[in-house]
Amino acid sequence: MLGVDPGLTRCGLGCVDIDPRRRARLVRMGVVRTPPSQSPEQRLLTIAEAFEDWIAGLAPTAVSIERVFAQDNLRSVIGVAQVTGVAMVVGARAGLEVALHTPSEAKAAVTGSGTAGKAQVQVMVQRILGLVEPPRPSDAADALAQAICHGWRGGGTGADGAAEMVSAGGSVRVSARTSAQRQWAAAQAAVRRTGAVDPRRRR
Repeated sequence: MLGVDPGLTRCGLGCVDIDPRRRARLVRMGVVRTPPSQSPEQRLLTIAEAFEDWIAGLAPTAVSIERVFAQDNLRSVIGVAQVTGVAMVVGARAGLEVALHTPSEAKAAVTGSGTAGKAQVQVMVQRILGLVEPPRPSDAADALAQAICHGWRGGGTGADGAAEMVSAGGSVRVSARTSAQRQWAAAQAAVRRTGAVDPRRRR
């Protein structure tokens, strides 16, 4: 799973392996840097080539990119959008699944709070991946959070409705379901207990 924290000056990349039990393992992390003195097309080319090298060398199954959100700095958001487009094209050309998750979704996946600060994200990514120290810089940590977020989406949950994420650093539990999702899970659990037939499984 390759995560991308898009940026024109600094683009974070993070690749993780996630097994069927949701144990996450760091494969590689880094930041692609391009100088503002270069032309925009050359900067985007440098980033595109880095994406291609990572995909060719690591063979991820999917690319998860931080979704662009509103910013006051128009120049910055344009650069982020351009890099996002490059990442999407490179991923699609390689035949990979391409997903976009907001910063809040990635934060919630690894910390349980969509408003967590960068330091909290770094600490939780460290714990999830069983690292000796928090991943730095924050661009790389955000990319790893993106990869973990996408790898964990749609997986199994504990009985209390909180997603149970089993990591290299131990079991980490974060609330990952909405109220509606918890109600649906409870209904499905009741179906299993009573032996009723799920109408979706009728043939």
